[in-house]
Amino acid sequence: MNVVTSREMAGIDRLTIEKFGVPGHVLMERAGVAVAERTKEFAGPKRILVVCGAGNNGGDGLVAARELHNSGHKVSALVFATESGLSPDCKLQLKIARTFGVPVRSTKKLQSMDLHGAFVVDALFGTGLSRPVTGSLADVVSLINRSSSPVLAVDIPSGISSDTGQVLGCAIAADYTVTFGLPKRGHLLYPGAEHTGRLFVENIGFPSSLLLSDSLSVKTVEASWGKELLPERTRCSHKGDYGNVLIVAGSKGKTGAALLASKACLRSGAGLVTLGVPETLMQVFQSSVKEEMTVSLSDTGHGTLSSKASDSVLAFAEHKADLIAIGPGIGVSKDTQEIVSKLIKRSPVPLVIDADGLNSITEAKKILRNSRSPVILTPHPGEMARLTGDSVADIEKSRIDSAVSFSKKTGAYVVLKGVPTVTATPEGRAYINTTGNPGMSTAGSGDVLTGMLAALLGQGLNPEEASILGVYLHGLAGDLAAAKSGEHSLTASNIISFIPSAFISLNKQNA
Repeated sequence: MNVVTSREMAGIDRLTIEKFGVPGHVLMERAGVAVAERTKEFAGPKRILVVCGAGNNGGDGLVAARELHNSGHKVSALVFATESGLSPDCKLQLKIARTFGVPVRSTKKLQSMDLHGAFVVDALFGTGLSRPVTGSLADVVSLINRSSSPVLAVDIPSGISSDTGQVLGCAIAADYTVTFGLPKRGHLLYPGAEHTGRLFVENIGFPSSLLLSDSLSVKTVEASWGKELLPERTRCSHKGDYGNVLIVAGSKGKTGAALLASKACLRSGAGLVTLGVPETLMQVFQSSVKEEMTVSLSDTGHGTLSSKASDSVLAFAEHKADLIAIGPGIGVSKDTQEIVSKLIKRSPVPLVIDADGLNSITEAKKILRNSRSPVILTPHPGEMARLTGDSVADIEKSRIDSAVSFSKKTGAYVVLKGVPTVTATPEGRAYINTTGNPGMSTAGSGDVLTGMLAALLGQGLNPEEASILGVYLHGLAGDLAAAKSGEHSLTASNIISFIPSAFISLNKQNA
């Protein structure tokens, strides 16, 4: 499903009215009715209090109040503005609501007694809010949040930026949110996602051609789409048909990262996996692998890769490997910086770069722009900050824009890990993942993802498809593991053990 900014949604709204001839007040009517129906579903016998602002969001709330009142519910509305300060459509809905007999009053202050025993419909601010909530309206938000009243937000919880998910001063913590046409970025990005509660997307009459437009560049990744991307496996096939993956990983004290990546790669369908490791650690790896092959690479004598290893890796890629994954546990040194730089410039096969591989990239924008083959980067926010020169806080405040901007500047595919993980392409597209849980915040989880992405690339998916599907399956495996073991006890090895279940689950979608 497409995901929009406030500006994009305003454009859809405008075109619906101007090009397709649907009056604005008709859209408001349908929005209010949708809110009323969801409110009936969750409010039960509770008294309903609709709190309204001066704009069209308030108008939606007044329509909902009228519909609820007309259905026999005990409902009242508070308008936090003078009548002269209302938008034209909101003013019209106020007049209609009063004609229907809805108890409505204009006020500047919310009283605790107004909230007692009430189900609250939040229609204070809509998606166009761009400045902090302050003054008496901040007091209204605070009082609602301190109460025990359940809350349903209209379009987006008041105080949440619809573009970034950031809290603008203060924000309603809703239990449910009813939005219109398409989800907004702020519904899916944190902390907005936590304030949104359970999200419902209602079609109130926007033309499908606008909602499905190719001009909208951000989408959510859903199970049905993931199933479409699953690589096919024909009966007449052999291991060579599913990719020969070279994973360059590991150093003294960090052998586990290499093993996790390789095992995840095999579990995700790779036909052949070879671990390229420092030669002084070969005995350690030989005693730990079963299905994987190994190749020894030049090292410094201290259990870390030497810059000379790059020639062996490139030779392997020229004659055997279909792709290279590099980074898990290799450490950061002048040698690894030289290795990663040379592979980016000269590798004849696609690269997946993670962890220490990312931290070994210097002059990232220049080097990546000159890559010989496609490159997938899988940074967490700290690694992304080092690549871009921005702060971690800035990365987190604009996850989508940060990933897209860096991808466009460098030509690399970016998988920005976190909540939620965002995949960006050099063409400016972005995908918001919908799987995963807090239990996956554990050592080695990223190494597992690296192996999964490499496996899907090896099975013939392009970098965009492999990134989208790999991230989705990684999160799904984590969700299945958490359902079995709980989030607190989740480990990277648990995630690997549930990769088969993730594939099975996705294959069964709409079967």
